[in-house]
Amino acid sequence: MRRSLGREFGWLWAAYAASTIGTRLAFDAFTLIAVLVLHSSTAQVSALAAAGLAVGALIAVPLGPWVEFRRKRPVMIGMDLVRFVALLSVPAAHLLGVLTFAQLVVVSVLAASANIVFSSAGGAYLKTLVKPEDLVVATGRFEATQWTATALGPPLGGAAIGMFGPLTTVLLDAASYLLSALGVRAIGGREPAPRARRAERIGAGEVLEGWRHILRHPQLRLLFFNTTLVNGLIMATSPLVAVLLLRDLGFEPWQYGLAFGVPCIGGLIGSRLAQPLQARFGQHRVLLISGALRACWSIGLAFVPPGPWGLVFVILIEFGLITSSGVFTPVYAAYRLEHTAPDRIARTLSAWSITSNASIAALTACGGLLAAITGPRIAVGVAGVLILCTPFLLPRSEVKPSSDVVASGS
Repeated sequence: MRRSLGREFGWLWAAYAASTIGTRLAFDAFTLIAVLVLHSSTAQVSALAAAGLAVGALIAVPLGPWVEFRRKRPVMIGMDLVRFVALLSVPAAHLLGVLTFAQLVVVSVLAASANIVFSSAGGAYLKTLVKPEDLVVATGRFEATQWTATALGPPLGGAAIGMFGPLTTVLLDAASYLLSALGVRAIGGREPAPRARRAERIGAGEVLEGWRHILRHPQLRLLFFNTTLVNGLIMATSPLVAVLLLRDLGFEPWQYGLAFGVPCIGGLIGSRLAQPLQARFGQHRVLLISGALRACWSIGLAFVPPGPWGLVFVILIEFGLITSSGVFTPVYAAYRLEHTAPDRIARTLSAWSITSNASIAALTACGGLLAAITGPRIAVGVAGVLILCTPFLLPRSEVKPSSDVVASGS
């Protein structure tokens, strides 16, 4: 039978589902707007992705400890409303004929900052809602939702773009954050008070505590470097693959959405398998094997042929990558929560997200520069070769969390 995690988790899950569906409908919307509406160059497309993540990460640095010492639900609602207003400004500017590349960059920065803050608050809040033994189940449901939305969103978003233009999906994405805010508010009840801050002013020690915890923990440190590098390289190639498929190979927007939507069925399969596989083979073995498998696929994107076979080729590559990631991500997310004390979860997740976003920005900028010199196909191939090396950064030994870390507010 399906395990119930409670009414409060149900509303949190519903809020996550609403915003995730909106985000997936708007898959690569800013890239498509830059390419199809503003006619930006390859370097500009990469710069758009890089600038939003880099500046957003910088803004989010002092917000990690700020989130730690506040109730998480009001923070989550506030970040949803920030994203709603910021994204709504894009179609509004387009209707008025004043949309610019600079505005896309500013909105990217605001969205990236809000994403980091929301994720850190949401992760901390999740640990207060569910029991430690249910964390893999909860993160698996989030992961299944993510891949279900990604399977359906890009094809539907691509169709909407084909009929109404790319601004339509941005409008839907904005509305999804309003629905998410309403869902978080509907959780109700009284959230446990956060630990009192030692001083009114947040010092450097509080800002750096998340990184300090990660780097002092041998297994978390390896997972931190592994996931940062893998995610950074995969995301850095996203605008390059978009240029390769849409411009160089002549894919239609609906084909582009289909190529990255259909394989997400594999993510749904993988996320449903994560908990049974962990129960049978153990958490560490599942992390090691699925983490190694997800590194084997990206290099294939450098060899996409033109025409219908190219579409099939991309679907197969993405299916393999996403299925292995679907197993890895909920297990790793639960592991990270299990090995982090409740009073430092928000700072740890903020540090993780900030580093990830900054790395994606740096690698995206490097990828754009390399693509400008050599072409997008070669740049995608270089990223694929680097990803093949990342399994060496997976933890080789297993460590159980201490009793004080396991404690939660549930």
